[in-house]
Amino acid sequence: MENSVLSIIPPLVALLMVVVTRKVLPSLGVGIILGALMINNWSVPNSLEEIYTIVKGIFIDSESGGLNTWNMYIIFFLLLLGMMTAFISISGGSRAFGEWAMKRVKTRVGAQIVTAVFGIIIFIDDYFNSLAVGNVSRPITDRHNVSRAKLAYIIDSTAAPMCIISPISSWGAYIIALIGGVLATHSITGVGALEAFIRMIPMNLYALFALAMVFFVSYFDINLKAMRVHEDRAQKTGEVLDPNQGAVPGQTSGLPESEKGKVADLAWPIIMLIAGTVTFMIITGIQAVSGTDTAVTALSVFENTDVAASLLYGGIIGLVTSLLFFFPKRMGGAVLGKGIWEGIKSMLPAVYILFFAWTLIEIIGSLGTGKYLAGLVNDHIVIGFLPAILFLLAGVMAFATGTSWGTFGIMLPIAGEIAAATDPTYMLPVLAAVLAGAVFGDHCSPISDTTILSSTGAGSHHIDHVMTQLPYALLVAGISLLGYLVLGFTGSSILGLVATAILFGLLIFMLKGKYANRPVEMANH
Repeated sequence: MENSVLSIIPPLVALLMVVVTRKVLPSLGVGIILGALMINNWSVPNSLEEIYTIVKGIFIDSESGGLNTWNMYIIFFLLLLGMMTAFISISGGSRAFGEWAMKRVKTRVGAQIVTAVFGIIIFIDDYFNSLAVGNVSRPITDRHNVSRAKLAYIIDSTAAPMCIISPISSWGAYIIALIGGVLATHSITGVGALEAFIRMIPMNLYALFALAMVFFVSYFDINLKAMRVHEDRAQKTGEVLDPNQGAVPGQTSGLPESEKGKVADLAWPIIMLIAGTVTFMIITGIQAVSGTDTAVTALSVFENTDVAASLLYGGIIGLVTSLLFFFPKRMGGAVLGKGIWEGIKSMLPAVYILFFAWTLIEIIGSLGTGKYLAGLVNDHIVIGFLPAILFLLAGVMAFATGTSWGTFGIMLPIAGEIAAATDPTYMLPVLAAVLAGAVFGDHCSPISDTTILSSTGAGSHHIDHVMTQLPYALLVAGISLLGYLVLGFTGSSILGLVATAILFGLLIFMLKGKYANRPVEMANH
């Protein structure tokens, strides 16, 4: 069943169940069990052993026998962030920041635009972007009755698109390294990896117009499908979350709140979190490069940085800072213990989803789903269709596997092979199409860790975020697909960009007329 059409069944079943049942964990669980049974020829004992091995691998590195630092550091960072958020709330920082922001950000539009700007400014890493922007923006958007689903959309649709067009980011460095390998393999010497990356930015149509869509959606208050229900509820009742659903990540309850809170109680922990994380990204990058033949440059540092460790160290600094502001409030040891527990508990829903998603991703990898999808492309197609086809295929792969980075690793070399065998002048357009498609699929996938962390940062129900973001992502993908057809048949990145911009303008004009500021009847959805 490996590397065949059957390999798409487990992720497809899981994804369909998520949409139909709106229950994430049971749906992922069914996908995991079905995939394990398929890998092991329906042997239940062998399947259970397979699942046990994968789950164990989430905690323990199979090669070294030590801690799987990437996974566990991400989990520890989430727990630290939950505790930090709890103590910011206890110290009165969230309330004080909300009151401060209300005097300066006076409209719902302003609250959404400010969040989008934060998402663009914090472009170092998508995980960090999603969680940091969410914590800074939540007090502002909550005060202006912006739904958490809308906040999650703004965070997610600025995080990955911004990271993928920035060369000085964890994404940019990783992609530049892959591009360098592709160019070297096919003896393309006329352009370096960094130059190629920069030249591909205007060809990364989905990322560019996903960013643009966020600002137009925020400014004109364009609420599509399920998003209209969430936004209407928030504006009419002040409920930024669906009251009919259970706990959400990042949401603490029953905590006391100091009346002496100041903006500094929130600002300094966040500032130290950001400063600490960026500092350790630079330190770990320099440590990795030192002692090798690679020159220590900004690009090489970010290419080799340890993102997970940097997040952990930054999280520790942020938590310690929040405690330094908590202790002077003299609220007692019982409140300290409650803050720690409530902070941890608030992040457990996100941790559970991540564990299930990581397990399913390993199952999908063993089934060879990505390799099967990649093998659907061959060199017996009209060259003009290549960018559009690779955009779609990368989108489907990232959607089904839940990983844009895995899609980059598989699809960029394949796209390079096809371009080299057909027309090397199409090398950059097809590579850019893969990058764009991977971000599109990542935005749509409920098992993507970036999607999970965006809903965590926003404090939104995960399935609400997935279902409300989907229409926007599909619309931007649709005009991007047409743009790639123009790019493919003209060979001009400028014409492809202009064509997509024209289509985007027409799309916004139609959406503005039909959906902007249009209330809906409340419904139990």
